Amino acid sequence: MAFALKKRDYLLIGIAVVILAFLWQAPPESTSRVPYDDDHQRFYDIVKADGKKAAEKFCEDCHNNDAVPFPEGHPSKYRCLFCHKMDRP
Repeated sequence: MAFALKKRDYLLIGIAVVILAFLWQAPPESTSRVPYDDDHQRFYDIVKADGKKAAEKFCEDCHNNDAVPFPEGHPSKYRCLFCHKMDRP
């Protein structure tokens, strides 16, 4: 029994190859991770117990214009853990 590809099959394969090639060219992750250190340990505990949104409420205590300023062009400071991943679960 022979299996013949139709024109639409080749089109679908071509589209899949283009999508994969596009994704392959994606830049590496450039957002810094939340360090697993003494300063941030409590946030790991909060995330584990209550979730990311509960921990994000405290980020601005240190990360503000007076202590650890945000870089120019930094997006909304209220969703820190949307971009900044935790080093360990």
